[in-house]
Amino acid sequence: MSEEGPPPGSARRRGNALERAVPPGLSVHPVRGLPEFGPGDDLAAAVATAAPWLADGDVVVVTSKVVSKAEGRLIRVEPGTDREAARQRAIDAESVRVVARRGPLRIVETRHGWVVAAAGIDASNVAQDALVLLPEDADASARALRARLGELLGVDVAVVVSDTFGRTWREGLADVAVGAAGIPALDDHRGAVDAHGNRLETTQVAVVDELASAADLVKGKLSGVPVAVVRGLTYGHAEPDTGTRPLVRLGPGDLFPYGSRDLVGARAPGADLVPREGELEAVAEAFRIASEALPEFPVVVRVGGEGDGVVDVHLPDRFTTTSALNLGALVGAAIVQLHAEGWRTRWEPVGTPGGSSLVGRLWLGTPAG
Repeated sequence: MSEEGPPPGSARRRGNALERAVPPGLSVHPVRGLPEFGPGDDLAAAVATAAPWLADGDVVVVTSKVVSKAEGRLIRVEPGTDREAARQRAIDAESVRVVARRGPLRIVETRHGWVVAAAGIDASNVAQDALVLLPEDADASARALRARLGELLGVDVAVVVSDTFGRTWREGLADVAVGAAGIPALDDHRGAVDAHGNRLETTQVAVVDELASAADLVKGKLSGVPVAVVRGLTYGHAEPDTGTRPLVRLGPGDLFPYGSRDLVGARAPGADLVPREGELEAVAEAFRIASEALPEFPVVVRVGGEGDGVVDVHLPDRFTTTSALNLGALVGAAIVQLHAEGWRTRWEPVGTPGGSSLVGRLWLGTPAG
């Protein structure tokens, strides 16, 4: 890694492709001399002035905080207002789902799709009367910065907007990409064969995350250097330029959708549900798991139905207060299990003592709309 500005690059263009010899390695260069940014400042002009040596093929890595400051993504903390209370309100506003919590710490899913502590809201490297939000659309910010640098310096560079995230099951922080332009987010090796003849099935390298972390080695957290340049990487242009969207893993691909302390609290009854196939099998399996997990609540149940997202739950044995209590425990555990498996549910009790064996119906599906 170099601490000084690099000499002009040697990349040359042939048609729409960037052609250059395989470099002996990469170099990472801090962009020094940048000012403190505020709403409305021209970030691209400041970078162009501080780094006139930018060359085709460079990757400009910009800390999200300066992007947010220039775009006015700040929350002012009024005098006499508790800053932490203001931060918690901001987290509520920027979150679409709480994944886990412990005390005041919350891991949430943001509107961007990132699962991150405190919705990425930062109280460091900013005045005491302000909080910094993530950029509204960091991919759009990266595209605009890339285009503007092209206008100012006549160079074709990629841009990565980085932010500091924690990592599940690992201590310490690392910078990752929350925005990108001009470079594919993932280097997809699926289908390739390695030197030993093994076909790669799942390998996708998060190139923009690696660039963000490499750049942070010369930016640092306390040095006042929010921009760095990575030189020497050979990459193709993203067509179409999807930014960092390919990095988001939610829905069926998310194997860890809930924090262990919040599975019950995250569950909300589904008012309007769209049926999907497999509800009867899912309910039967959920009750099997619940029965094994709660052996102190023995009860015999029968499930069935005609499909369309509803499963009837019966007590084939004689109704008693004990069986009703045991069934309640079992239904609650089964509903939590179904929620963990990605189903939305609604329970409707319908039975009465001395009446039909039908005690309730489980509606299952996905949220309407």
